[in-house]
Amino acid sequence: MTEPDSDVVDSPIGIFDSGFGGLTVARSVVDLMPNEDIIYLGDTARAPYGEKTIAEVRRYALQCLDRLVAHGVKALLIACNTASSAVLRDARERYDVPVIDVIMPAARRASSATRNGRIGVICTEATARSLSYEDALAAVPGITLTTQACPKFVPYVEEGITSGRELEAIARDYLEPIREAGCDTLILGCTHYPLLAGLISYVLGDDVTLISSSHQCARASYSLMADSGLLHSEPRESIRYFLTTGNAERFERLGRRLMEGFVHDVQSVHDDRHPLGDRAVVRD
Repeated sequence: MTEPDSDVVDSPIGIFDSGFGGLTVARSVVDLMPNEDIIYLGDTARAPYGEKTIAEVRRYALQCLDRLVAHGVKALLIACNTASSAVLRDARERYDVPVIDVIMPAARRASSATRNGRIGVICTEATARSLSYEDALAAVPGITLTTQACPKFVPYVEEGITSGRELEAIARDYLEPIREAGCDTLILGCTHYPLLAGLISYVLGDDVTLISSSHQCARASYSLMADSGLLHSEPRESIRYFLTTGNAERFERLGRRLMEGFVHDVQSVHDDRHPLGDRAVVRD
């Protein structure tokens, strides 16, 4: 295998989501790969994607991925289940860098975790319509999949609400089909949903294993980049940079509420400064 040159290794990892949910992927990436720089782009101006058509999601996602590639990233993480289902094949054909999705890694982990073969998926309406998880698990024998769209979850998370009686009532309604199906494993098929993991686990009980598509995406990214020689081998100070298509102040405020101590120095995509410029540096 040809070793990548140092300029490629020094390049950041690009992470894209429709909004705030992909921050769960970004945090997992930083935890697993603390020496790596990241650029995160949240398309909050056009979120949520779950209510959009596949054509709209594809157009918006490619615009955002194009922007990250223009910043010289060494890998792309599509930290959005809806976008992964709509654009993964196109993205892998379009770009010369590795593209990692959230669907296949989560499906693979769920298939190995289940004890009774009954797996549940909660996701956006667009992801449910795409049948992406059904396709991902089609080749695994003995699996029964129950898919439940949860369209109200993302708006709550995007407002920084992750608990409360109103949200609990909604969760109980959404999760009842999962309970009735006897699922022992549940894929959190939207990267916003790990922020609701405590509530979901409370409703379903500890006997249901939750699979975070966010964490599985980060693990898959680590494995791929390690195998490709794209990771820094020595400890170094890393840089985190956050972009949004929406209001930068709101993104930073909610990002800090959802991920205390993680989100800093958010910039609008309309700001043309290079994302690894001096003002972008955030050091732990």
